[in-house]
Amino acid sequence: MNNVDLSPSWRPVLAAALALSLGACATGPAFDTPDATFKGRVSVVDTPVVVAGGEVKLAGRGFKPGQEVRLSYGGAALGSGPVAVGADGTFRTELRVPANAPAGLHPVVVNVAKPAAALVYPLKVSPQLPLSGQDRFDLAAQKLVPGLYQAAYSAGSDRVFVTSAVGRPPVTQSELVKVNPQTLAIEARVTPPAAPPRPARQGEAPRAPGVFAVYGVAVDDANGTVWVTNTRQDTVAVYRQSDLSLLRQFEPGLVGHARDVVVDERQGKVYASPFGKAQIAVFDAKSLQFLKNIPIPTGGTVEGKEFSPMSLELDRERHKLYTVSMSTDEAAVIDTRTDQVEKVFAVEGSKSASGVAFDARTNRLLVTSQGSDNLLILDAATGKVLHDVKVGGGPLNVALDHARGLAYVPNRGSGTVAVVSLDGQIVANLPGGTFPNHVAEDGKGTVFAINKSRGTDDPDGDRITRITPR
Repeated sequence: MNNVDLSPSWRPVLAAALALSLGACATGPAFDTPDATFKGRVSVVDTPVVVAGGEVKLAGRGFKPGQEVRLSYGGAALGSGPVAVGADGTFRTELRVPANAPAGLHPVVVNVAKPAAALVYPLKVSPQLPLSGQDRFDLAAQKLVPGLYQAAYSAGSDRVFVTSAVGRPPVTQSELVKVNPQTLAIEARVTPPAAPPRPARQGEAPRAPGVFAVYGVAVDDANGTVWVTNTRQDTVAVYRQSDLSLLRQFEPGLVGHARDVVVDERQGKVYASPFGKAQIAVFDAKSLQFLKNIPIPTGGTVEGKEFSPMSLELDRERHKLYTVSMSTDEAAVIDTRTDQVEKVFAVEGSKSASGVAFDARTNRLLVTSQGSDNLLILDAATGKVLHDVKVGGGPLNVALDHARGLAYVPNRGSGTVAVVSLDGQIVANLPGGTFPNHVAEDGKGTVFAINKSRGTDDPDGDRITRITPR
């Protein structure tokens, strides 16, 4: 393991870094043989978030055995010598981030020799926000089941429905649970039915079957149902709220990598977002039938990429559905009466947009972005960014207490839930446990935060936390 320090100058001058890596043509050494099939990749490992003053471990894979790797930043070399690539084509090294490093993406140049190649790795340094404002909220937490993912509150039954799924395919441990919002105790739970095994790739042994693991969740109080997404099987399912019995399991492949689901009780329709496909799936809430897909064009801001929907948000009064695209950092507005896309616009200042919320009173759209660690508050009519708030490492979702004008943002990397006013002020930064993943509001000021776990013995993992303003 090599230990190197980042340059204290910490200036993201990519041109200077490339010049250092390549050398001056007139005076530098002779060019090395180029790596014509270079497939090297670099990533951060063993840490959920990189912060100023901390250490970061970088791992490389897909390199050629015996290659030598040198890192540079802002025109300065990092470390005293090259890092050797092992026989398996991997390497590891450690960097210490300067204490005065600003939050954002910093281009670290990875220069490779024997044979020659290069890439630029965007090292993300996340903001560090101290805990604050805890005296303004009452927090109560309770462990539930392993692999918590999302939550949805039912005003009709006064219950919280939580999804969970553990591990990667084939997922064999998954539950839909019904929780009492006052005691946070589990009142009912069900394991989804067995799913058909995924087709084996050529040369692979047959894959073991799993279950129709549940991830996204929404409630329909008009019909007494709970809708969930089965991300691993590319579909959705419907359960009865009262006893969690399965009402309809849709066939695999219907909604590719289904992420979020929302219910428009006024229109009698259900919408699900297939991550990776430029469309929204539409279902009939009463007959439990698939209706159609709504294609979403891009706004033309990112060439060669399609809109990839993530979170969904409904404005039931104005009959609008909002979603954001992780691949193109855009927002889309859909008329739920006609199921037509009204507009798509760029979300300036966003990288890897994920969460979305809408406030009808101020006509403001709220977008959280994992790659830029921020909550953006936009004018929904013009798309203009009104406030850019750094909230912590890896914000995934956002829920809005409309009466108080407070947005709750779970920061997966930082382990916090930031509370932000609609004028862009951080009201509080609350402890969120391990890997905060989702937030759901009850329409009365209380928010339920869901977080994941580092393992079976994590005391701060797999919890539901009730947050109530005092």
